[in-house]
Amino acid sequence: MEVTQVLLNAQSIDGTVRKNAEESLKQFQEKNLPGFLLSLSGELANEEKPVETRKLAGLVLKNALDAKEQHRKLELVQRWLSLDGNAKNQIKACLLKTLSSPVSDARSTASQVIAKVAGIELPQKQWPELIGSLLSNVHQLQAHTKQATLETLGYLCEEVSPDVIDQDQVNKILTAVVQGMSASEGNTDVRLAATIALYNALGFAQANFSNDMERDYIMRVVCEATLSPEVRIRQAAFECLVSISSTYYEKLAPYIQDIFNITAKAVREDEEPVALQAIEFWSSICDEEIDILEEYEGDFTGDSDIPCFYFIKQALPVLVPMLLETLLKQEEDQDQDEGAWNIAMAGGTCLGLVAHTVGDDIVPPVVPFIEENITKLDWRQREAATYAFGSILEGPSPEKLIPLVNVALTFMLSALTKDPNSHVKDTTAWTLGRIFEFLHGSAVDSPIITQANCQQIVTVLLQSMKDTPNVAEKACGALYFLAQGYEEVGPSSPLTPFFQEIVQSLLTVTHREDAGESRLRTAAYETLNEMVRCSTDETAPLVLQLVPVIMMELHNTLEGQKLSSDEREKQSELQGLLCGCLQVIIQKLGSSEPTKYVFMQYADQIMGLFLRVFACRSATVHEEAMLAIGALAYATGPDFAKYMPEFYRYLEMGLQNFEEYQVCAVTVGVVGDISRALEEKIVPYCDGIMTQLLKNLSSNQLHRSVKPPIFSCFGDIALAVGEYFEKYLMWAMSALQRAAELSTHAAGDDELTEYTNCLRNGILEAYSGIFQGFKNSPKTQLLIPYTPHILQFLDGIYMEKDMDDVVMKTAIGVLGDLADTLGSHAGSLIQQSLSSKDFLNECLSSDDQMIKESAEWAKLAISRAISV
Repeated sequence: MEVTQVLLNAQSIDGTVRKNAEESLKQFQEKNLPGFLLSLSGELANEEKPVETRKLAGLVLKNALDAKEQHRKLELVQRWLSLDGNAKNQIKACLLKTLSSPVSDARSTASQVIAKVAGIELPQKQWPELIGSLLSNVHQLQAHTKQATLETLGYLCEEVSPDVIDQDQVNKILTAVVQGMSASEGNTDVRLAATIALYNALGFAQANFSNDMERDYIMRVVCEATLSPEVRIRQAAFECLVSISSTYYEKLAPYIQDIFNITAKAVREDEEPVALQAIEFWSSICDEEIDILEEYEGDFTGDSDIPCFYFIKQALPVLVPMLLETLLKQEEDQDQDEGAWNIAMAGGTCLGLVAHTVGDDIVPPVVPFIEENITKLDWRQREAATYAFGSILEGPSPEKLIPLVNVALTFMLSALTKDPNSHVKDTTAWTLGRIFEFLHGSAVDSPIITQANCQQIVTVLLQSMKDTPNVAEKACGALYFLAQGYEEVGPSSPLTPFFQEIVQSLLTVTHREDAGESRLRTAAYETLNEMVRCSTDETAPLVLQLVPVIMMELHNTLEGQKLSSDEREKQSELQGLLCGCLQVIIQKLGSSEPTKYVFMQYADQIMGLFLRVFACRSATVHEEAMLAIGALAYATGPDFAKYMPEFYRYLEMGLQNFEEYQVCAVTVGVVGDISRALEEKIVPYCDGIMTQLLKNLSSNQLHRSVKPPIFSCFGDIALAVGEYFEKYLMWAMSALQRAAELSTHAAGDDELTEYTNCLRNGILEAYSGIFQGFKNSPKTQLLIPYTPHILQFLDGIYMEKDMDDVVMKTAIGVLGDLADTLGSHAGSLIQQSLSSKDFLNECLSSDDQMIKESAEWAKLAISRAISV
């Protein structure tokens, strides 16, 4: 097969030619994989071939080694490992040869492919000579070979984990990289490649950062690189500093003064990409200190291994003025562009993090800037002053901020309607939202919103909702937090007199011609939902009047007009918003008997609309409509059974949707809602549901986050159908047992620990539902054989000492359920268990009220079981 021509055809503008070429590549790969990969690597290494085909050959080769989906990735890894050794060696030789190609696209592609192969082989102790041959390349005279090799080392460090490469090789890699970065390296491309490689290699440098001399050397070279004449090198060097600030925070003290000087100069004088990274360094230090201070809440006895060096507090006198200066560097159109990010925005974000880090200490250095600029003629000064104020509202105590807010509120309400500049209005509305978010609500002692100013606040916000989309969107946001602050207000809310007018204004906003800009329509619906969620009984009749209005809106989106794909996407987004709104209304009206009774007259029509939404078949809508149906099932209870014959097929479709796993997860949750609503009426559908859930669990294509909710769902079904669950018991228990074993030997990073706890909680909820479902049934003895394993699981998670409070509460509950359901059968087993006594005592003395209550109940159940 003439691979060059096929690769050229695969990039043809003619669709048919392109499709045929892709097809022949696919067939070649399926018929003769080694030949296919060899010819690709040959193409990539061949200097006589056109650059487009070399680049594409490398790309196809890379995709034959790696994939986004975990299950596909594992298949490709296995496939490569089982290839013939000779073929692999030839491919690797071609790749290494390409690193000295004069064509930069070919070199760069080869770098990426080498790193992918290394990611597969090095953990298997294969290709041991790779790092040595790369390092010998670094001493080549040709700059382009050096550059490509450093790029490869960088990618390699990204692909493999630090424990795969031994320290001696790590030292050599770092030496090569840091030498490539130093000012004595004359070639800019080499210096840049080395700086980016260091960024990727920092995770490997633990031992080197613990050695003072080596650390000093690395830090000196990085700081020198921030002064390079080439902007891309300066930017990459600051990216290294940002990474060092989070990876090696505890080693920074000797360098922090110099780093401040370098970053301050960059922020004031350098080009934007560099200045942004210089600000990011301080944001990153804030993140570190916030985490450390949260861990030990001010006393040093906490389990934080790293002390807080209070870098931010010490730098305040110079750091705050530097950040305030950045706020004056706004861009003319930043409010219209959703993804905008510039120096002023980065500076404001960093100022917010500084406020979060140092609390009250931020107020004195910022207030003079606000007072000086808030009334200036230049809009930039007014906007910067407002932005500074909005940025420091999270962190300092209410006592420190409320006096300022009381002075500022009237001024800001007037600016929101009267300021001639749209930027200033935008930031003012945002700042009002922040004031209501952090300083208004039942947790704050002295209210900033009183009967005297409530009317004015609502009037101004409703007027702002008629402003340009970006300002109107922020006004909706402010109203959202205003409503949220009255959530726990009791029977009567200060917003009640304005409820009708606010809802009407929000609905008007959703119909604006320009509601698609600046997320305005979405913001208006979110605020409407919050108004409904936080409303009181007084406004229940008004919420009821909203039902037919929203139903009509949803009905209108379903009227069959032929839509382009762009219009269809907009339509499905609107359906999602409307289903979300109905969900909140159903939850609100369903939560008290009188309103639920009146609402039920609409239930059939609403369900009909949801079924029509499903028939449109779009994933986003599925999710919102699914959630709304869950709420409807909860409200209608056993009567929901009448909708099941028609709804069941969509439920099944949702459970089979592995691609859009969020849809699958939501559907699993809705199966739980429906089980609780229908109880034994769900029996006719159980075979189908349980079969599909067990299939989902055994699939390696389904995202792992869906598995914990599936286990919880077993518990919901068992609780609903009681002893009828016998039919599925063996299958469910064996799936639970496998998952339980996995979840007790899962040491890893924070993310894995979080997932493991999530999984344990799902497993425990399943056990709990199964035991409670079988309680008082003659078939409880079916559960006895599984008890030793469950107790062993509880021992296992207790011994591992990494469960969170949620798991602790569920676990002690399961111990109680076990004793409660099985009585004397469980008593002796519990007494023999390794840790249940210690676990129970630990839970009884917990500070968490919920854990304590569960433990007291479990103690009672266990003592009954033992005394029988």
